[in-house]
Amino acid sequence: MPAVATPNTPTAATPATTPGAPAIPSDPHLVALLGSVKEDLLEEMYLRVAAAGYPGLRPSHGCVFRYLDVDGSRLSELAEKSGMTKQAFGEHVANVEALGYVVRVPDPEDGRAKLIVPTPRGREALLLGREVFADIEREWAATLGVERVAALRETLREIHALQTER
Repeated sequence: MPAVATPNTPTAATPATTPGAPAIPSDPHLVALLGSVKEDLLEEMYLRVAAAGYPGLRPSHGCVFRYLDVDGSRLSELAEKSGMTKQAFGEHVANVEALGYVVRVPDPEDGRAKLIVPTPRGREALLLGREVFADIEREWAATLGVERVAALRETLREIHALQTER
């Protein structure tokens, strides 16, 4: 039996509001839109990387590849850059390591520390992911125009700078 709307029951046409509160826009806010674009881009990148012969990688592995130097990085540095704990970041590294994309080797500068180093296959996947993002940007430029993509990049850099200054 369908629900009966009463004067105090919100519907799709009449969202719930507090008297005197500002109206909530129906369009997604900018942060939600940026998040959706990021998720779509990551999904596209992982699909293209998998299609090129690098299966098993998931968006959750992106934190490893995002901060990993092609010559290797310490777990503590990766965790700090990502804002994660060493333990949490170590779990992501273990997953990527199990797939054969990274290995842990002794740090030549500190015998107590380990470096997370991409395997040859991991290095290929890392570089391919970066190439895929560059391809996507070129596709945007072809569709939207070089100037608009350049303006988007500059605006996002400015927003990032504003946020990091806080």
